[in-house]
Amino acid sequence: MTRIIAFFALFLTALPAWAIEIQEVKSPGGITAWLVEDHSNPIVAVSFSFLGGSTSDPAGKEGRASLLAATMDEGAGDLDSQAFQGKLEDLAIRLSFSAGRDTFSGTMRTLTRNADDAFDLLRLALTEPRFDAEPVERIRDKMLIDASRALERPRSLLGGAFYKGLFPNDPYGNPADGTRASLAAITVDDLRAFMAERLAKDTLRIGVVGDITPKQLATRLDTVFGGLPETSAPLGLPEVLAEAPGGIFVIDRDIPQSNVFFGHRGIKRDDPDYFVAAVLSEIMGGGFGSRLNEEVREKRGLAYGVYTYLNPFDRSGLFLGGVATDNARVSESLAIIKSEWEKMAAEGPTQEELDLAKSQVKGGFWLRLENSGSIAGTLVAIQRLDLGKNYLENRDGLVEAVTLERAKAMAKTLFQPENLTIGVIGKPANVEATLPTPPIPGREEG
Repeated sequence: MTRIIAFFALFLTALPAWAIEIQEVKSPGGITAWLVEDHSNPIVAVSFSFLGGSTSDPAGKEGRASLLAATMDEGAGDLDSQAFQGKLEDLAIRLSFSAGRDTFSGTMRTLTRNADDAFDLLRLALTEPRFDAEPVERIRDKMLIDASRALERPRSLLGGAFYKGLFPNDPYGNPADGTRASLAAITVDDLRAFMAERLAKDTLRIGVVGDITPKQLATRLDTVFGGLPETSAPLGLPEVLAEAPGGIFVIDRDIPQSNVFFGHRGIKRDDPDYFVAAVLSEIMGGGFGSRLNEEVREKRGLAYGVYTYLNPFDRSGLFLGGVATDNARVSESLAIIKSEWEKMAAEGPTQEELDLAKSQVKGGFWLRLENSGSIAGTLVAIQRLDLGKNYLENRDGLVEAVTLERAKAMAKTLFQPENLTIGVIGKPANVEATLPTPPIPGREEG
């Protein structure tokens, strides 16, 4: 245990921003990765992603990508689940997979001295997963329990309904982790089909940080990823606009505090005004000092916190927020949120607000690059979004280029008071629903 704690303590050391020098490494087999060498600690962190996540789950088998992510490291090659997991633990290797809505991702972290074993275990998980009955059913049972519990948690219930309302006819509105019925319907053949369709070299993006040279990495890229298919299956999913008609729906629950989600259409990450929108979101509800926190929390004590954020998907964009407040004062919180939304759309921000928000948007990004793993993940995101190898050195300048004139112009379109859609779960006093409650995924299953 002491060895493992010491190992993970090494990951708490961040690389300074000025030390993040990206090298592009291409293997003999043509696989490309971005590398940040750091030989100060004997650690290697790998992050990678493929295009296609939970939105590629077939109808009636939602949760397929999530079940795959949870079972790929439960035995591979000649190693059953116990042997595979035991080897990871003995060598202090962290290996995990995850399914987002648009991507399927993985991470691996290892001590340099165990890198050969770590890369081989990663290769096995990607190309020779066993999907033995015992671990698959064990993981499925856990996910079934989680699906049942989600129907008892107010925020989960509200989130499921809110997204279904925004995307009633698109997979973005489906629960990424599935429902009890959809999880029960997924077979091992379904898991293997996802791998064959989605885990291919054409959409593979790789980021590596740590104690490894370009030459060493180039060889391992072919060893680990060389056996994957060359091309993935077409996703065939079109661009989609969120449905946000404006109004309020209420899910009645006997709880002392109401949870609230609100929002409407936003912008995608490839929009040239993305950083203008990011700064405006920071001004409205990015944290302490933001308009909503000042008005809702500081001046009136209506909530511990209130927030807004941009949520850009590959095929759509959202501008969302949330708050939790006593049932008796929900209407007061909502009135303030609506008022501030209208004021920002009409007047835009002040120069003082803009200057503070730009500083926070710049600083917050670098604070998130807290360890080798987070930097490796950022390298993957930069590649996937085609932001360019110079993005890290250019990002602060892109934020600083947001002028008051641009912010005021963007505020008129980003903030849409007439489309502000609000979902509430609880027993909110003096709040009248103006919209029907969207279907709650899985609720009909009991």
